[in-house]
Amino acid sequence: MEFCPTCGNMLQYELPHMGRPSRFFCPTCPYVCHLENKVKIKRRQHLVKKEIEPVFNKEDMKMSGSETDATCPSCGHGRALFSQVQIRSADEPATTFYQCLKCEKMWRED
Repeated sequence: MEFCPTCGNMLQYELPHMGRPSRFFCPTCPYVCHLENKVKIKRRQHLVKKEIEPVFNKEDMKMSGSETDATCPSCGHGRALFSQVQIRSADEPATTFYQCLKCEKMWRED
C-alpha cells in the first residue's frame, strides 16, 4: 500500500492505458506518481479478515435485557427481551436490540 504524501489518503493503482504508463494516484487531491514499466511486485500478501464480533450475544441479552411488547420478524411472537446501546455518535438515537422469547431470534432497530 502506498499513501499520498500530500493528504495521507491511500493511493489507488491504475493500469497502463493507450501509451500512458501505470501510475498511483490520489482520489482526493491531484497527486500522481507514474511508475516505470520495469517495476515488479516482489511479494503478494493475502489479507486475512477477522471474524466479526457481535455487539450483543444471546447470553448478554438474557442477563441484562428487559421484556417488552415487540413482534418477532421470524415467528410473529409478541414478546421480546430488549436492550439499548449508543453505538453511533451521541447526537444519533440509540440502537435497540431485541431477542424473541419464543424462537430466540435477534434483530435490531436503529
